[in-house]
Amino acid sequence: MKLRDVELIVKDLLRKQELARKHDPTLAKNKIIGLLRRPRPTVREDADALINALGLDRDAIRQVRKKEDALELIIERLEANQVLVSRSVRGFMPQLIEVRFSGMTVRDSKVPYIFLSGGDHGDFQEPAGRQIFTLVLMAVLVARGIFAPVSYDANSAAPDAGREYDIVGEILMPAAELQGITLEDLDDVKAAADLFKVTPSAVTVRAMRLGRLTALTAIGYLHELEKEFLTRQRPKPRQPKPVNAIKKYSGRELTTRMLRAVDERRLTAREFCRVVCLNRIGTGEIGELKAVLR
Repeated sequence: MKLRDVELIVKDLLRKQELARKHDPTLAKNKIIGLLRRPRPTVREDADALINALGLDRDAIRQVRKKEDALELIIERLEANQVLVSRSVRGFMPQLIEVRFSGMTVRDSKVPYIFLSGGDHGDFQEPAGRQIFTLVLMAVLVARGIFAPVSYDANSAAPDAGREYDIVGEILMPAAELQGITLEDLDDVKAAADLFKVTPSAVTVRAMRLGRLTALTAIGYLHELEKEFLTRQRPKPRQPKPVNAIKKYSGRELTTRMLRAVDERRLTAREFCRVVCLNRIGTGEIGELKAVLR
């Protein structure tokens, strides 16, 4: 992909970062950036270091009922540590994404942004399980001090996947736990995916890299999963309410912090609507936005 494919989105997120730095005196230097810049002796140690820094609990991820809830939980922990999360919302961003990519990290010493692409360029919709893997991968990149667009194929056996992917695997699907799970057929793989709150494809690739599945078996599973995905019934896309779209694209944390700045008269309501809301709502609708953030 080329920078122009996401240039306006990057510029918009940079404006939001600048607004936060200017109007939020509580911001501190980010402790997640560079946390994993120097690899520890094992992947497990890197994974545990990031989990502990974020205050993220593996059991908490698994105990929620739906993958969508697990995604929200991880976003909450990232944003609690000043790592902002923006998600693609068709029609509410300054640019229509014409290429398929997984997401990107946008540098800032205090409030780095993670942008998750949701396939807004067509009818492709990333399942929550895939977005969970993408989000954790983006978090690992921030911790490694890597800021760039990223694209990966969830249906690839990924023979050349780097250490970052292994760290994600150890966070979401720890080797010691996956070793004890039966993976005799595709139904077992799907059950493991539900447990770990990821896609069956992610479990398949992880199991192959750990030697639990042969490459031939893994490739067969991935082909079958791809066929199922392509023939699934697609829900009709619904246009979200402007306030919900703002919460998703700008992110709950950035929006909440800047609303606090408005209340404390450090930021004008008009400037808030321009930068945070891209003028999709007027000052008279700020109360409605506050309501959806509670």
